[in-house]
Amino acid sequence: MADDTHAFDGIELADAVESVRNQLLAASARAAGKDITFTVGDIQMEFTVELRKEVKGGLKVKAWVVEAGADAARSTGRTHKVSLTLKPKVRATGAAPDVGNLRPGDVSGFGEAE
Repeated sequence: MADDTHAFDGIELADAVESVRNQLLAASARAAGKDITFTVGDIQMEFTVELRKEVKGGLKVKAWVVEAGADAARSTGRTHKVSLTLKPKVRATGAAPDVGNLRPGDVSGFGEAE
């Protein structure tokens, strides 16, 4: 079987979760000093992943997130559904983080016909 690693363009599962963490950190930084913030609750994520063996640095198995359209072309034996629930917390306090928005809310056009 040919090695098609270079043709594969999936995102490593760890990178996908890290991206969510980074977005929460950015949102939390934006909330600093705001009068209204929101507490982050459970984050539910679902991915279709493909498990791949990597030989670099020893034999490792990694989970790669694949595009929704891509899994139809792959055999179902190679892809798996992974669901996780993340419970974000601030390391220093153990509390759920607060997030906010740099811009104040504006409801001036609310309810108007377009």
